[in-house]
Amino acid sequence: MAAKFTTALDIHCSIPYTSDTKSSRLAIKRFTILCNNSTSKSPKNVNLDIDSPRKQTPSLSEQLKPLTNTILDDPPNQPRILSKPKSTWVNPTRPKPSVLSLERQKRPSYTYIPQIRDLKNFARRLSECHFSNDAFLAVLEDIPHPPTRDNALLVLNSLRPWQKSILFFNWIKTQNLFPLETIFYNVVMKSLRFGRQFELIEDLAFEMIDSGVELDNITYSTIITCAKRCNLFDKAVEWFERMYKTGLIPDEVTYSAILDVYAQLGKVEEVMSLYERGRSSGWTPDPVAFAVLAKVFGAAGDYDGIRFVLQEMKSLEVQPNLVVYNTLLEAMGKAGKPGLARSLFEEMVDSGLSPDAKTLTALIKIYGKARWARDALDLWERMKSNGWPMDFILYNTLLSMCADLGLEEEAETLFDDMRKSDHCRLDSWSYTAMLNIYGSVGNAEKAMALFEEMSKVGIPVNVMGCTCLVQCFGRAKRIDDLVKVFEVSVQRGVKPDDRLCGCLLSVVSYCKGDDADKVLACLQQANPRLVTFVKMLEDESTSYEIVKEEFRSILTNTSDDARRPFCNCLIDICRNRNRAERAHELLYLGTVYGLYPALVLAVCQEDKQTTVLLLMSNDPQKHPRSWEIIQLLLCYPRSQHKRSKLQQHYT
Repeated sequence: MAAKFTTALDIHCSIPYTSDTKSSRLAIKRFTILCNNSTSKSPKNVNLDIDSPRKQTPSLSEQLKPLTNTILDDPPNQPRILSKPKSTWVNPTRPKPSVLSLERQKRPSYTYIPQIRDLKNFARRLSECHFSNDAFLAVLEDIPHPPTRDNALLVLNSLRPWQKSILFFNWIKTQNLFPLETIFYNVVMKSLRFGRQFELIEDLAFEMIDSGVELDNITYSTIITCAKRCNLFDKAVEWFERMYKTGLIPDEVTYSAILDVYAQLGKVEEVMSLYERGRSSGWTPDPVAFAVLAKVFGAAGDYDGIRFVLQEMKSLEVQPNLVVYNTLLEAMGKAGKPGLARSLFEEMVDSGLSPDAKTLTALIKIYGKARWARDALDLWERMKSNGWPMDFILYNTLLSMCADLGLEEEAETLFDDMRKSDHCRLDSWSYTAMLNIYGSVGNAEKAMALFEEMSKVGIPVNVMGCTCLVQCFGRAKRIDDLVKVFEVSVQRGVKPDDRLCGCLLSVVSYCKGDDADKVLACLQQANPRLVTFVKMLEDESTSYEIVKEEFRSILTNTSDDARRPFCNCLIDICRNRNRAERAHELLYLGTVYGLYPALVLAVCQEDKQTTVLLLMSNDPQKHPRSWEIIQLLLCYPRSQHKRSKLQQHYT
């Protein structure tokens, strides 16, 4: 017989009612129902009239789901540079292995040598003798004391030219007086590192391996840093990995060097992985390591990464030095954050550090790129009042900024300051910046006076300066001066480039008669093929196919930034010579060859007349030159033969 048991059930019954305050509430009543469970009998006529039946209790994850949607951010659309390294399993019974040694390897102390003065004088004679092997051996015969281990090490460490160091080291090996230890190889390698002789250093390293001489931390550090100086970054990584395979833990100097190597290679993930592994081992990064991180994030233009570097330095209480501030400023410039760069500069000044010329140059470039003329000029006044160092690179950067912003008076004042300065000397870059300013404002008189001054002081004009002068004299319609400047510049060794040829072609487009012939004669010296093509456009007998092939060939041999200006000038030349048909053909070809990405060609046919229409696909304000061409060439009719080809092409 089945056993009977009684179970008490808690049932929540919700009964709505209206209170005196006329607000609806839910009154919750609790019942206790006794139920006898049996296999033979079942309760009958049990009817529970409950308005809202009890629901199943949600799980913990379901209860927390609304909370996660509220406080957690959505995943970013773009991948972040900062990433955690792959997790590795750690045995809890053993301490976690360190990836670097937190102390720089101690160098062995030198033994006091009574004859140190004689040996140093002898080393000076070796350094000053001729580089030939016979002359070197002749001086070695007069060695004042026997070449014992300590004497040889002292002489080797006192030699300056790397050629003499390797000669003396090879001579020691031939004498076979004592076994060569690791310190001898390290001293020679450091001398070779100054000479950037990585191949010789690598040969010595392999010689140590073959001879059984131990490679210590200093050896690997010297090899890696020399490879970095020689821009052999793959070699630096190769020797760093070899170091780990031998079981040798790098010290802080080697670790910072390999961080810089990975940064130069653009391996951001490896840089962050090494950094975090070092931090987990108890490493406190030095300012050099933070400068490397700032360089990495600056090259990528990642402002979040730059902010991470600043927060890390603040949390570790590492005071940035001038090198770190300079690197951070350059990074801010690449990230396009002029306001933050200004704040960082003020923070550096408030901390007691005085900016150097590199700091000020970086800040001026940032202001010039952002077109913050007022801040740049205020900084210039602070430089003069505080006596901050100003080299010729900084002066020229200021002049270039004034040229970009069209600040003629400020540039002239700065140029006069450079004349009076004892530390800065006017060079070709300085004069070119002033020529650029006068050319942009069309001041032909001052431009010509400056050009004559350059001839007197013996500063050669470069191709950029010649281009500015041609542009200035062309706008002023002083064609004779233009021809004079061009011929003098070519005689002084200026090789015309595509930009100068485009400037000459632009002058031809709005000149007529003898003036146009004079400019074409100059262009004949710079680019004869371009002059031939101009004459081809004026010839009515030249077919469209010939123009097409020749134009394509010219564009192929022209730099990318000069192709569209060439096409614009050629179109203007055709318009000014009443060759509208040629202008339309060039515009069509330029659009087909991708010179006008903002233009879309369409063919319309009305009253048996086919017309090529040009439509703007983007904002015309972003392409002012393209919009001008549209206004000039819109609805020019074409011949019946050309129309049929266009219709067939766009149907």
